[in-house]
Amino acid sequence: MTGVRFITTEDARHGFSLAGTIQQTCALDKAEETLCQAMADPDVGVMVIDERLVRAISEPRFAELEDKWNGVLVTLPAPERIADEEDHLHRLIRRALGYHVRLQI
Repeated sequence: MTGVRFITTEDARHGFSLAGTIQQTCALDKAEETLCQAMADPDVGVMVIDERLVRAISEPRFAELEDKWNGVLVTLPAPERIADEEDHLHRLIRRALGYHVRLQI
């Protein structure tokens, strides 16, 4: 459980694979299925998923998947994201530290 995998939309298919990481692309309607398959891989310890794909999964279901998986699940902010909007990474840091941290991007 040491590998890192990126799951992105088709428009980002060349970004992370060019850096030598494992990257998988999927359509919005296959987001949950692709995420579940990736979580079943015992070699993956960190999963980075595009925020646009996360939006295609219901919040309760995404929270359930995140809670039951032993690895770290990070949401990659979408390019059109609003700067002041709290993203999944901010919530993850706040939960881990028990304190709200404001990150300048």
